[in-house]
Amino acid sequence: MSGYIKDVLESLEERNPGEKEFLAAAKEALDSIGLIIDDHPDHRKSAILERLVEPERIITFRAPWVDDDGKPHVNRGWRVQFSSALGPYKGGLRFHPSVTQSVLKFLGFEQTFKNSLTGLSLGGAKGGADFDPKGRSDDEIRRFCESFMDELHRHIGPDRDIPAGDIGVGSREIGYLFGRYRRLRNEFTGTLTGKGLAWGGSPLRTEATGYGVVYFAAAMLSDSGKSLEGMRCIVSGSGNVAVYTAEKLIDMGARPITLSDSGGFIFEPDGLTREKLDWIKELKFERRGRISEYADEFSSAKYTKAPKEGANPLWQVEADGVFPCATQNELDERGARDLVKAGVKLVVEGANMPATHEAVEVFREKKIAFAPGKASNAGGVAVSGLEMSQNSMRLTWTEEEVEGRLRAIIERVHKSCLDMADVCGQCNDYAHGANIAGYLRVAAAMKAQGAW
Repeated sequence: MSGYIKDVLESLEERNPGEKEFLAAAKEALDSIGLIIDDHPDHRKSAILERLVEPERIITFRAPWVDDDGKPHVNRGWRVQFSSALGPYKGGLRFHPSVTQSVLKFLGFEQTFKNSLTGLSLGGAKGGADFDPKGRSDDEIRRFCESFMDELHRHIGPDRDIPAGDIGVGSREIGYLFGRYRRLRNEFTGTLTGKGLAWGGSPLRTEATGYGVVYFAAAMLSDSGKSLEGMRCIVSGSGNVAVYTAEKLIDMGARPITLSDSGGFIFEPDGLTREKLDWIKELKFERRGRISEYADEFSSAKYTKAPKEGANPLWQVEADGVFPCATQNELDERGARDLVKAGVKLVVEGANMPATHEAVEVFREKKIAFAPGKASNAGGVAVSGLEMSQNSMRLTWTEEEVEGRLRAIIERVHKSCLDMADVCGQCNDYAHGANIAGYLRVAAAMKAQGAW
């Protein structure tokens, strides 16, 4: 590690005590940047890294609301506007009790690199609240969303900051947030993405992240003359990313054999079918049920409860490819070693940093092809960018046109990562390639604009 990188990390730890999620994300990126930083002495002179790891702005606010029984509640909301060097801030909103400033800084930092890799004119941001929508009525969620937007609307706009959805923020929540924004500002603009098709949304926005993950995997395999055809694939999670990753895997001839939630996972030895996946969509997106109910409905499946501690049996299932699509840090070093033993050849992240640093090092050591989420799950923000373009032009493209543009963007991201890894002497290391390619584009913009 170069002395400059070490100094930046030490300063970061002193300035951000206890923010383990953010510090882990920063270290992962800076470890890669250290491979090329000595070739750019002007970056040190202009303190590019010191500027890059510090958010441009963090907005913190309270969001009071009243439940159906008339009881008042107060949650905390945030918007971390990390970098606008490449364009207006862009990144999702997350509603979950685990949300903290550290989590959102980590996500906003990652989003800056991810948005850079797409080649679109998008800065990086993330936001959300420690509100838990689980078990709340539609009216309660609407009241919270309206309270949240009462403050957020002051800080966003189509040329300033364009939030999207994330965990806990789906089409229902985006609708409530947009409705409040429209009434407060007396304007109809493309300020949020993930909107309904009837009122400014884009085809495939819901499917985009999952589809993009699979397109990235296909591009990785095609370089060695292989394809997804017939591959047995572990998919973790059962939200939008996981379900649409499984859907596109089926379309491309692979066999997704698992899905999971916090309670455990299902194992389909012959692979999920489109019909069974439709049943899961109804279960998770409409009834908001548990994945264990799938095994009650289909005798072909086995359900395994998630352990309270110790090894996760999900990572012990024999498979060719792995697509962790649930949440950060779900795949640790022990899980990575179990996957190696199970014969896995390909790991493609669907969630944001679901594999820990130690797990990634295991994949490097064992020469398992690994794609980091900042590259492989860029499909969501890519189609958000396309939604912004459609809003600006007051039109809606066809599903086929959006999917064609999505695949082209993902293949461009893949090439950028691979090419940069080769240039830096890290052949086929997508994690290093993604960090360096993302960084260099942002750094060049910062330098050109006076390094601010």
